Amino acid sequence: MSTMDTMSKRNIYVSNKPLSAAKELWQEALEKHGFYTRDPLETIAVDDSLGRITAEPVFALRSSPSYNAAAMDGIAVHFSDLTGASEAKPLRLGTGKFIPVNTGNAIPEGFNAVVMIEDVHYRSDTEVELHMPATPWQHVRTIGEDIVATELILPEGHRIRAIDQGAMLATGVTEIPVRRPPKAHVIPTGSELIQPHQQPKAGQIIEFNSRILAGYLHEWGAAADRGLPVVDDPELLKRALLTAADENDLVILNAGASAGTRDYSAKVLAEIGEVIVHGVAIKPGKPVILAMIGDTPVIGLPGYPVSALLTMRIFVREMISLFLGQGQPQSDYVEAILSRPLHSSMGVDQFVRITLGRVGDNLMATPSGKGAGAVMSLVRADGLLTVPSGCEGIGAGEKVQIELLRPQTEVDATLVCIGSHDNILDLLANHLHKQRPIVRISSAHVGSMGGIMAIKRGEAHIAGTHLLDEQTGEYNISFIKRFLRGVPLQLINLCYREQGLIVALGNPKDIRGFRDIAKEKFTFINRQNGAGTRLLTDKVLRDEGLDASEIIGYDHEEYTHMSVAAAVANGSVDSGLGIRAAANALGLDFVPIALECYDLIVPGRHLQDSKVVSVLELIRNSTVFHAAIMALGGYDLRDCGKVVYEQ
Repeated sequence: MSTMDTMSKRNIYVSNKPLSAAKELWQEALEKHGFYTRDPLETIAVDDSLGRITAEPVFALRSSPSYNAAAMDGIAVHFSDLTGASEAKPLRLGTGKFIPVNTGNAIPEGFNAVVMIEDVHYRSDTEVELHMPATPWQHVRTIGEDIVATELILPEGHRIRAIDQGAMLATGVTEIPVRRPPKAHVIPTGSELIQPHQQPKAGQIIEFNSRILAGYLHEWGAAADRGLPVVDDPELLKRALLTAADENDLVILNAGASAGTRDYSAKVLAEIGEVIVHGVAIKPGKPVILAMIGDTPVIGLPGYPVSALLTMRIFVREMISLFLGQGQPQSDYVEAILSRPLHSSMGVDQFVRITLGRVGDNLMATPSGKGAGAVMSLVRADGLLTVPSGCEGIGAGEKVQIELLRPQTEVDATLVCIGSHDNILDLLANHLHKQRPIVRISSAHVGSMGGIMAIKRGEAHIAGTHLLDEQTGEYNISFIKRFLRGVPLQLINLCYREQGLIVALGNPKDIRGFRDIAKEKFTFINRQNGAGTRLLTDKVLRDEGLDASEIIGYDHEEYTHMSVAAAVANGSVDSGLGIRAAANALGLDFVPIALECYDLIVPGRHLQDSKVVSVLELIRNSTVFHAAIMALGGYDLRDCGKVVYEQ
């Protein structure tokens, strides 16, 4: 049987080791193969050392200053010549008893103090009158006042800053030994991969993982580069791995680590090296491979970007830090309250992306995404929550420790918006980010009813809602009275917007309403339960005497208007209910059905919060912001910023 035939069979994981056991095995292998002791030093010019890490302590070669220097403009004197000087009994000094000096001038032999020019009264060019005594070395920077020769300037393992460079150069140190960054090479794999400038066809994927992975390797201190994708061919993969292992300190292999019929990585690595671990009980990232080719570590990562990055963060960040002599990498943690329950599989360490926002006195943590391919969940994430393997989940309201992925100052500047989605929220986030001080928006698109419940639980600063009460014909107010009774708040209009059927450009199937969708068996994509758009869909179906079972795709749900529009744009479905702005954004056609009211719920206790004040100021007074909204299409701003209800 050929190598290709053998490898075309579905792989199985060599193991599914607990994370702690996998890390222990991996560190033993790295130490055995001398990863942390290979040529770790190089000597470079101090001028080129910014950001590098000292490999040895750095000592001053010369004192700084190297001579006694005037610290002020004035005259140099001997302090004893001014003994007894006062306003009542000034002393005069003649030639040889003083010498004019400027700041930085050397103090000549025989002088040991400087009198500021403001305190000197010149009687003539050769005589001065002084009204106060001087102390020894007054206004003089003595030899070694800043740094003394042989003094320690920087310890070993110090990351060099610009001020450190100046201190070294001031004492004559021009070259220093630093830790050599490990050379890392990223190999993306997969016949389906194309470059970002190419237009993807069905089945093709833009290759961006290697850019992400190489960027984080650089950020952690490695000298990283990346290769072109290797197609699904075991021999080509073998060749690429052997070359990379020969030329680098570590190799990152992306994709091909799982159990598919074209996942060759583990078998190739076993053939040309040693597989230490294949399969770790973590989520995401279970299929990770930890291997050695000779003395070069190779880390095989899953293909999904979130899995790849989080797995590399677990196993490689520590390697680079130890290689550079920095010890275990340190992270900042904060305590937060989980906003909704989180379920986890027993026996697996789960790493959950979290968005954070301080609402009142509480720092709220909200899971920001589940899919291992959802790269935007990491773009938006503020931190990571680790759910240990022995835990089935964490309840809403429990306190959790969050590892920060962005500075605490950014977290504290975050306004939490939970509820119905609208494209205006993206515009709002962009405009607020351009202001000073910057306000960030963390949006969770959980539908109008989800936003109301978030306000009830005290988890959000604002909530977007567009719930129609069919009995009264008004939006939102009756739902607030029912579910938020007793909660002081303002209901503030953001816009009126057109809702309708989003269809392909030119409306080639001539869809005019839900009757056409039902009659012609066209496919539809719905919004989730609790969304105002879902309620509108149900109302229209009732008004037209249609049953949900007549709509193909009624149970197929998305969470945003843009996701609905994307499904229509890529041909997955024939239609979906959404806002005109989403159709316009993707160049689609639109069949109007209703003009609805979209409001913001703002609890009274947050009305004076500076972040909320910035939002209200923007929506009420910014003509630039209003113009940007109108450019999206399908909006009416006649009541934008108006308080339509208060309790």
